[in-house]
Amino acid sequence: MKIAIDGRGATWYKGTGIGTYTQNLISELIKIDDTNKYNVYWSGENYDFLDKKNVKVLITSQKSKRFFENNYFPSSLQKLDADLYHVPQNGIGLNENIKCKKIATIHDLIPYIMPETVGKGYLNKFLKEMPKIISNCEALITVSEFSKKDILRFFPIDSEKVFVTPLAANKRYRPLNKLRCQYMLKRRYNIDKPFILYLGGFSDRKNVSSLIKAFSKTYKDLNKDYYLVILGSYRAEGKPLMKLCEDLNMTEHILFTGFIEDKFLPVFYNACSVFVYPSLYEGFGLPPLEAFSCGTPVITSNTTSIPEVTSKNAVLINPLDTYDLCNALTKVLNNENYQKELSLMGLKRAKDFSWEKTAHKTLSVYEKILEV
Repeated sequence: MKIAIDGRGATWYKGTGIGTYTQNLISELIKIDDTNKYNVYWSGENYDFLDKKNVKVLITSQKSKRFFENNYFPSSLQKLDADLYHVPQNGIGLNENIKCKKIATIHDLIPYIMPETVGKGYLNKFLKEMPKIISNCEALITVSEFSKKDILRFFPIDSEKVFVTPLAANKRYRPLNKLRCQYMLKRRYNIDKPFILYLGGFSDRKNVSSLIKAFSKTYKDLNKDYYLVILGSYRAEGKPLMKLCEDLNMTEHILFTGFIEDKFLPVFYNACSVFVYPSLYEGFGLPPLEAFSCGTPVITSNTTSIPEVTSKNAVLINPLDTYDLCNALTKVLNNENYQKELSLMGLKRAKDFSWEKTAHKTLSVYEKILEV
């Protein structure tokens, strides 16, 4: 097979679920498959991992992306005599004039379900292009059974056209020495006491305000003095959350770290007492799985795809019920034996997922579509 993949999302959306997915999928595909030929459209640097005999890298430019999508890709794919073209970033940028068979990975339909949480520009683009993308593809890949149901709910297509390939945590997310991690954070970020951890973005969909409110109601009931540590570049989306902390007189107890390099994220996961992820909607939701992989107890939502990913290995709460989250925090943090039990359960669950499995399932989709 001659397979072409739009790999631009690996650098364009680095640090997001789509960026992580694109990078790891391509990396694992070329590890497990040295028979088929891969043509990877790339943007930017950091493509040394693509240096293999059966891989060709085609460099593109973000500044001229319309030219590449409307003119270059259709022409290039024809010259390559590609059998199949895969666009991992929700199919965005897939030109209708491409003649070979096409696959798009649709991660979720958040713009359809929670449009108020999506930027206007992307919302309009998504709503305009998605019907065309879905009708133009021979197959769709999505990341959970829940997302597959959403796709079939909004688009009356054959269910056999939609394939599920779950995501996975990167290998850097693994158990580390907890005391060493806590020491590192004390020296680098002045985090000098036990803490609850959140990371995953500041969209209203992530429901971070409910976590802040729950912590403000329950921190005095905990048997230790805890921080709530919130990671990520907050910019405009995070400012209302900081204002909420001020209004609740919680600024001394809640720390906003700002941007954290990827290499330090496993340290935070390992050092914290519990990871909390009260999201209202997820197509998959990688952070709970990353926490599992580090042996970290997890409290997360009982809605959308999250129970499918975490199974019975996390404490599931109603994200719209602040008191439910309060009770979960107290239950976990005031019981060290329960924390240890959750840690072991999470580590076991994490073993069910790997990027190698994702790549094998994706390659099977390619073969099915091309009837190899």
